Amino acid sequence: MKAIQITAPQEMRVVEVERPQLHEGEVMVKMAYVGFCGSDLNTYLGRNPMVKLPVIPGHEVGAVIEEVGPGVPGELAKGMNVTLNPYTNCGKCVSCCNGRVNACEHNETLGVQRNGVMCEYAVLPWTKIIPTGDIAPREAALIEPMSVGFHAVSRGQVVDNERVMVIGCGMVGMGAIIRAALRGATVIAVDIDDHKLSLAQRMGATFVINSATENVHEQMCLITDRQGADVVIEAVGSPATYVMAVDEVSFTGRVVCIGYAKSNVEFQTKYFVQKELDIRGSRNALPADFRSVIHYMQTELCPTNEFITEVVPPREAASAMARWAERPGRVFRILVKF
Repeated sequence: MKAIQITAPQEMRVVEVERPQLHEGEVMVKMAYVGFCGSDLNTYLGRNPMVKLPVIPGHEVGAVIEEVGPGVPGELAKGMNVTLNPYTNCGKCVSCCNGRVNACEHNETLGVQRNGVMCEYAVLPWTKIIPTGDIAPREAALIEPMSVGFHAVSRGQVVDNERVMVIGCGMVGMGAIIRAALRGATVIAVDIDDHKLSLAQRMGATFVINSATENVHEQMCLITDRQGADVVIEAVGSPATYVMAVDEVSFTGRVVCIGYAKSNVEFQTKYFVQKELDIRGSRNALPADFRSVIHYMQTELCPTNEFITEVVPPREAASAMARWAERPGRVFRILVKF
């Protein structure tokens, strides 16, 4: 079967690999659409320390069940539309014992610590198969990254009388904007791209700030009457945005960190103490977050077409990734159609 493989930095090709075999307790899915995410872009650019090349990327999936192995519950049947939970969990580490399986110490995410599913067929344990009902596979490929944003809002314990600043309006940040707005919060979206900020407003952001052309601190003072945001969600992963999050959060506020900064970050740690901040990591997503995104998408309020920048066949995946690398700020999601 065909698969897409990143073989070296800025090198990607279509390869032939063995079709996986189905065993007890497993489900074979036929891929319809698989999305490239930010971690795949970093792998392509040689900036992902968690990946050993060559690797098959891909963990944002819209698929159809092809075959069900013995021992799989009857609720999963051939022909069903599904997405995948792409994370593993050992069941024994502290995170797993505390019920936070998304942060398993030994997690291996598809396409990162192990080969992903940017290929024609994949076999997974039935517990990692998530039915999507009447959500078509093209839209289902957006569920996982939005779930990561939804999870960050849960980590921030956002409620309806709070101001939530979301830094970064990519797919994950957009998920956080949507979830915070659904909870009734006043959302302040920050990005360097006006198109993304315009979409953020349509997704529920009350205020937007272009950090490339506006003074973020001055705008935050105006918006919050100098109080700052109750919750700041960092969804970029750069030293500048990490510092911005700590600067702009209110006294006794919460900072939720999603993005991985690629270099060291220098903080004025006095703010940690003076503001008595809660600084929280947010990793991956829980099954409840997937269910929440599916419920939201079934309301037909999600403008999925605007989140999909490009759909390409496997033979054009390399050129699409190269274009994304040249203009990373202008892409939401690139989907590969199998």
